[in-house]
Amino acid sequence: MTTTTGPDFISLQVRDLEHSAAFYAARLGLTRAEVSPPHAVVFDTQPIPFAVREPLPGVDLEAFPRASGGVGVWIRVDDAQRLHDDLVAAGTAIAAAPLDGPFGRTFTFEDPDGYLITIHDRG
Repeated sequence: MTTTTGPDFISLQVRDLEHSAAFYAARLGLTRAEVSPPHAVVFDTQPIPFAVREPLPGVDLEAFPRASGGVGVWIRVDDAQRLHDDLVAAGTAIAAAPLDGPFGRTFTFEDPDGYLITIHDRG
């Protein structure tokens, strides 16, 4: 039997690759990895690589009113409130206002493709 160790890579399928890559770089400060495949932009994130990519064959993103569905993507930052304030100033839709909980200051925003991304500042 094969041993599974857990999630090792996260990618979001997006409508406009360069627009989404620019959003994550400009708004979250993510840095593009030195090498990415032609259909994706991989970011240099730790401990798990994160990417945006063109949709897989047969995936119609227009069929989904909100891309996230039932999947939760959480990203840890050093100052969630500051990122929240920066996103609000940039006109980014906030789906859940900041609150304090077991993962520190936490909030959820909507990316350009409708993915709901939760930000927190304590592991």
